[in-house]
Amino acid sequence: MGWAAASLPGLAPEEAARLDALPVTTLPRGARVFGPGEAPQGFAMVLSGRIEVSLTGPSGREILLYAVEPGQSCIQTTLGLLGDEPYSGEALCVSDTRIVVIPATLFHALMARSEAFRGFVFRALASRMNDMTALLERVAFTRVEARLAAALLDLGRSGAVEATHAELAARIGSAREVVSRRLEAMAKRGLVATDRGRVELRDPPALKRLAEAQ
Repeated sequence: MGWAAASLPGLAPEEAARLDALPVTTLPRGARVFGPGEAPQGFAMVLSGRIEVSLTGPSGREILLYAVEPGQSCIQTTLGLLGDEPYSGEALCVSDTRIVVIPATLFHALMARSEAFRGFVFRALASRMNDMTALLERVAFTRVEARLAAALLDLGRSGAVEATHAELAARIGSAREVVSRRLEAMAKRGLVATDRGRVELRDPPALKRLAEAQ
């Protein structure tokens, strides 16, 4: 079974065969997939790996919007193809990633004639919109300390987080300076220990309580 039938159940055999014939591209970690102002050239299906999409404001402050992993979609690409709009964010591979790009013409043809493909796109779009709403709620209504503690627990399941303060700030929608101050305060309380590009989780139960104290 090719990737198309596995990823898009219900697709007609001839449509699946056409998608399976598309070339698979392997992108290394750190590769740039798209950037602000560029027009979507096709609909990328992630077969393995992870792509993170972020938005940078005029001040240089960055926020992580979402990640795209196998079986997930990129809301910026979907909206760009459906509405003929350029990208506003930037997408980078955070691991070696294998993707298949469905050309825009084929994407629109499948949207017009394939109920299975159309259903996949709209379900994925709805899921992404829910994710974006949840992100907005977290940034607007959850304290920085709680968001930071939750991010550390999510990223540091092995007991440590390999990330810079700027990367953590982008993930929780804050500024690097704010994250640095909060980590320093956490370190003084014995919750974490910090080093260059690394945060060791010293007291996960306390971090969990902090994450839940929204």
